[in-house]
Amino acid sequence: MEAVLLSIHVLAGIVFVGGSAVATSLFPRYAPVAAGVPVGPDAGADPAGSPSRAPEVPRDSGERNRAVAVALHRITRVYGVFGVVVPVVGIVLALVQGRMGEGWIFVSIVLTGAAGGLLALRIHPGQRDALAEPDDGGRLRALSMTSGIYNLLWAAVVVLMIARPGAYP
Repeated sequence: MEAVLLSIHVLAGIVFVGGSAVATSLFPRYAPVAAGVPVGPDAGADPAGSPSRAPEVPRDSGERNRAVAVALHRITRVYGVFGVVVPVVGIVLALVQGRMGEGWIFVSIVLTGAAGGLLALRIHPGQRDALAEPDDGGRLRALSMTSGIYNLLWAAVVVLMIARPGAYP
């Protein structure tokens, strides 16, 4: 039973949490920006490298692609919902193993809750807003930072799952 629960926990983590982590990270790159806003790595610089006003670039030029952004938003939503399997199975596994009282489990649950809250309350709505009304990229920069925090929270959970501090005598 433990092996089955652990397998489901790890596989769901890889597929659903990993998929949502990648989708949230890539979304700002493909999300549309308002027409006339410079995009791309060279926006705002002339060929000599000194700052200048970049030429106006159409909304979907370069890497910007609304269809890709919509797909990434859908992946974020669906994988985020299915990702609930990870903590649920993890808690069941901890109960079966008699580990619920260990500190690293509690910290992992708190970090997982924070990541889930960030996804549900900030990232998904931010993506939806960016698709509904493109801006100058300010919201996308904030969304990119929030996605980075989301990914760092999950990285901390993975480290706790591997290291299990305090679990060894």
